[in-house]
Amino acid sequence: MADDRAARYRTNLLEEREAAALYRQLAEAEPDPNLAAIYRQLAEMEERHAAVWEARLRELGEPLPPTKLRWRARLIAWLAKRFGANAVLPMLMAAEEDAGSGYLSQPEARAAGMPAQERTHFRVFRTLSLPSGLGGPVVAQLEGRHRTAGGNALRAAVLGANDGLVSNLSLVMGVAGATLESSSVLVAGFAGLLAGALSMALGEWLSVQSARELYARQIAIEREEIEASPEDEAAELALIYQAKGLPRDQAERLAASIVASPESALETLSREELGIDPEELGGSAWVAAGTSFLLFAIGAIIPLFGFLFASGTSAVVLSAAASAVGLFAIGAGITLFTGRSVWFSGVRQVLFGLAAAAITFGLGKAVGVGLGL
Repeated sequence: MADDRAARYRTNLLEEREAAALYRQLAEAEPDPNLAAIYRQLAEMEERHAAVWEARLRELGEPLPPTKLRWRARLIAWLAKRFGANAVLPMLMAAEEDAGSGYLSQPEARAAGMPAQERTHFRVFRTLSLPSGLGGPVVAQLEGRHRTAGGNALRAAVLGANDGLVSNLSLVMGVAGATLESSSVLVAGFAGLLAGALSMALGEWLSVQSARELYARQIAIEREEIEASPEDEAAELALIYQAKGLPRDQAERLAASIVASPESALETLSREELGIDPEELGGSAWVAAGTSFLLFAIGAIIPLFGFLFASGTSAVVLSAAASAVGLFAIGAGITLFTGRSVWFSGVRQVLFGLAAAAITFGLGKAVGVGLGL
């Protein structure tokens, strides 16, 4: 058992030493003094982590291993010197994310608050990698987040309706290819609408509810960390504000004032460190499920209009025409995100949707002929 612990402590120590040495090299190579200061602070945190593992090894009577950078760390340092720190931020983010996950299963690391600190390092690098990172006003960044959230909701609405329309159009045309009986097509179409809408709703409910439960657990952990070590939380929050462009002294004063109030600290750290709105926790799972059901159903019912009001070939033509109008509207909606021409996106969506319908109609026709329908 002692041998297993010693091996784990040595691995942790070498990784922390390596990270500290790498961040110090990044600080030396960084021309921006504010960024260099952030890298030095990260190095200091990693050195404190290394000291924990050194103490653990001494408790076991184990010798301390020599410090040696592996090829990956040397490559990252070389790339940073050659192309700048921004070029290696994705690699640094991945390393910190792995470190935080690895520490979750180690009780000694959890007791020292290392998983949370590694998560903070990951978020610092993520903030630095954003176009509005260091040097961008914090308020502008927060406003940008609000715009993104609204855009995501609108995009989900457009894509939900598109899924319903294209999938049910393909189903309806496949059945119509096999048999032009309106009753058969309608039964299949409404069954497809209900099945697809229920599937979308259930999937959305599971996704949002799982996210809410995860967010609630993360906030509970954050609350415990604030109560146990408010100084560490203030230091982590200050780092994030520095990464957003605040000078170090201002970032530290702002972080200290926030952490002085536990509830304010929890709300701010939840937003800044975890990216979670504690009031909403990602929104209501039931609202998300209902919205997904409704949007899918709206798209899926459009191909059925032709068979509700006509029969035979006329119903197929009317269904295709109604679906083309719906597809064009969806394509036009997509331009809200792409900035492309309404006509280009609308016509492209119509062509793709009707092509899928033509393929299933042809397959249905072949099956219908083969079965003598």
